[in-house]
Amino acid sequence: MELTGAAVRAHRLCAHHLASPLPSGAWEAAAGACGVQNSPPGAWEWSVALRVRDATREGLRAALERDRRLVQAWSYRGVPVIFPAAERDVFLTPLAARPGEEPWIYTRGITLALEHLGIAFDELLLTVEAAARWLDGHTVRGKAALDRSIAAEVESQLPPAVRARWRAPSMYGANQTVGEAAVSFLLRPCSFHSLVVFGAREGSTPSFTSMRRWLGALPPERTDGEGELVRKFLHCYGPATVTDFAAWLGSSPRQARRLWQSVAAELVPVQVEGRRRYLLSEDAASIAHGPDAPEDRLLLLGPHDPYLDLRDRQVILSDKTKHRAVWQTVSNPGAVLRAGRIVGVWRTRAARDGLALTITLFEPLPPARREDLAIQAEALAAFRGLTLRELTVVDPV
Repeated sequence: MELTGAAVRAHRLCAHHLASPLPSGAWEAAAGACGVQNSPPGAWEWSVALRVRDATREGLRAALERDRRLVQAWSYRGVPVIFPAAERDVFLTPLAARPGEEPWIYTRGITLALEHLGIAFDELLLTVEAAARWLDGHTVRGKAALDRSIAAEVESQLPPAVRARWRAPSMYGANQTVGEAAVSFLLRPCSFHSLVVFGAREGSTPSFTSMRRWLGALPPERTDGEGELVRKFLHCYGPATVTDFAAWLGSSPRQARRLWQSVAAELVPVQVEGRRRYLLSEDAASIAHGPDAPEDRLLLLGPHDPYLDLRDRQVILSDKTKHRAVWQTVSNPGAVLRAGRIVGVWRTRAARDGLALTITLFEPLPPARREDLAIQAEALAAFRGLTLRELTVVDPV
């Protein structure tokens, strides 16, 4: 089966609920498609607002912090992710590595601390996981306070000879001990066991507690969570390969292959622009009978929107010289999306008690589409509770 890039974009837009918005209040469906990264803090709100009709920041925050229909925890790649509270068995539990699987990308830096302490990774992880159960009875405000609190619990379990090394100044930064640094590295794996989640945010400071304390009880787990995680990835980012999946997870190739194998019987091979990829069989049938290209809809996607979180970037931006303008090491811009393709980037700044937005286009837009840009810009400002004071559109040279 040969697929065009346009057919793939049409499928992915539907899978991400960007082809047409979901009904009002459908927070779980929007966040549950593949999770929504919340880095920098608050980034998830505009991503979900694009996917749900009549979304407001107040409604989104109520779903997360008051009604707790959604939850935030460190998930794939170790980043904060918003997902339905009932789906910890998909977005957390399958991420825990089994014996023999290499550490995740975000725990590799712990080596210096382990050498200083003289403790093996697996041994320290078990100790930190046991200490993190302290959060079942406590809520901590601030990440530094979380590190200190769990480090203190761990210290009480360490042999006396190790405690002095645990309290030594960190080799990673100031105002931190080696123990606090080690805990910081291992909080992500603790999250996969539902031992730590984000609680309510107070201004710019997050709070942390356990999922059991935050929700009142742990949601029951189903047995097919591993397969469901792979299905969600393939539905939103397929056609794809196991290497793409490993990059999305931030896991070792070995762990990614194990999870991938759980749905091997459901996969069909396809060709996309001469490259072999895999799809869920039901998605292959849907694409075969679906549109050859997406509708000519224009959107302003926020930085780190789930639609942009893919390895085969050329499918949505064929000009590789523009990739660094979109996917940067820090401070990504937003992306201007037209019919599933990136046609520009945007950034905002404060302006006269309102919002100024600058759009830099990669290709010319017809007048009607430029009017859509203005409508989208107004909607973004209104969602943030601001007035759009300036809109600057920079045309391609």
